[in-house]
Amino acid sequence: MFVAPDPGLVRLRVSARAVLGITLAVTAAELCGMSLPASITGGLAALLALFTVADPTVRGQAVSTALLPAVGFPVLALATALHGVPLLRDAAWLAVVFAGVYARRWGPRGHALGVFGFMMFFTTQFLHAVPAQLPELYGAIGLAIAASALVRFGLWCFERRTPPPAAPAPLTGRGLARPTTRQAFQATVACAIALGVGQMLSEQRWYWAVGTAWWIFVNTASRGETLVRGFRRVLGTVAGIAAGLVVALPLHGAPAPTALGVAVCVFGIFYTAPVSYSWMMFFVTVMAGLLYGLLGVLHPGLLVLRFEETAVGAIGAAAAVALVLPVTTHAATDAWIERALHCVRGCTSAATRRLAGDDSADPTPHAAELELLLGRVRLSLAPLVHPLSPFKGRRSRARQIIALLDDCARQVHGLTAVAADPAASHDARLTAACRRVEAAVEALVTPAAVTDQVPVAVAQTAATVPAPAKHHHAAEAALAHLHDLERALADLATPLRTSTRAPALTG
Repeated sequence: MFVAPDPGLVRLRVSARAVLGITLAVTAAELCGMSLPASITGGLAALLALFTVADPTVRGQAVSTALLPAVGFPVLALATALHGVPLLRDAAWLAVVFAGVYARRWGPRGHALGVFGFMMFFTTQFLHAVPAQLPELYGAIGLAIAASALVRFGLWCFERRTPPPAAPAPLTGRGLARPTTRQAFQATVACAIALGVGQMLSEQRWYWAVGTAWWIFVNTASRGETLVRGFRRVLGTVAGIAAGLVVALPLHGAPAPTALGVAVCVFGIFYTAPVSYSWMMFFVTVMAGLLYGLLGVLHPGLLVLRFEETAVGAIGAAAAVALVLPVTTHAATDAWIERALHCVRGCTSAATRRLAGDDSADPTPHAAELELLLGRVRLSLAPLVHPLSPFKGRRSRARQIIALLDDCARQVHGLTAVAADPAASHDARLTAACRRVEAAVEALVTPAAVTDQVPVAVAQTAATVPAPAKHHHAAEAALAHLHDLERALADLATPLRTSTRAPALTG
């Protein structure tokens, strides 16, 4: 996991910056003489500000960060006020859950604000906060937001030099057809199940089940994705509990080694989150054990209860996605694959115009977007390629689709690089090949009745276009990428149309 590719060392820099920002937030709270619960709240607020805010521009990130208290403070006040009224507290938290998931329709900012609101409610349960502590908690959160902003936008703002590509917009729809609306209902039901069963297990630590159900729904769009995420969360939690028995328990809350352990866990959370949910949960679980040790309540039975509450939350999420407005793996996968193919067409179209002499056409943004869309495709197909999946035929087709889309991405990147070479322009063969690629994509994203257009489009060869008297190596390289792209698109027709139920996979 720690040797996974990290182009530009982005994960390393993000992780190191997170440790710096959270350390600064906690240090500021301690220097101001705040209590241990306030310092923990500040550290969590800084972690959330650095972890969840993911707007595509630095300006957007700054706005989202500034808005966090506007959501967090009222939720914190509500949660502390209702702490001693269980029925109203539970109902209020479920309302926060619904609103938090519903807000994801507004993109990264809605997602970040929804997560922050939920976690402020969670924090009051974790620390058993009461209204008298609100001023101190507000102060700690304010310091944390300021510290994280100072590090992110001042001391270490590497996004100004290399701005990250915008995340793909959520899948759209109207009414209950919109995935975020469906998920809002699903997550609320899942959290209600987790809340009820979790309180049967423990009147003190039931909130872990609710937290598990909530986080399983983050960054998922289908029933299969949610089930796989639940499995990975339980797996990471079990491993983290085992490590907690070895690491956190012997420390007995000793401040210096505990602080060092928390810093290592923070680094691990940020470094592994983009590539492995199980590893991220491992570090989250170890960090939770260390914090409980710092609060003086850690013992082996608590770690066992942590596992039980996690299992309850995962079961609640599984029941909700299976019974409440389910979004099938097939439906989500089709949507993301279609968007990826449209992106291939957009990149090819931009390359066509660039090769024809239009200097304003730039395929580079399309190529960057394609990488992000392929990440969503892989996430959507994860349930089908999982080793425990019983559907061998679907697993084989899913792997074939991923491999062919990866091949498309490689050819698109190669074409993008060649299109930037002015010496490759004005070659009619390139324009013709680009047109054939566009036609092949169009055939793939139209109903199955016209699938035969794909091989027909690819069967057209560049021989119909007279070759220039003088070849250029850049033009030949572009032609090679385009021909390989045509071949990959033609091969995609088979796994995408194998199912008789729909144009892609079923699940």
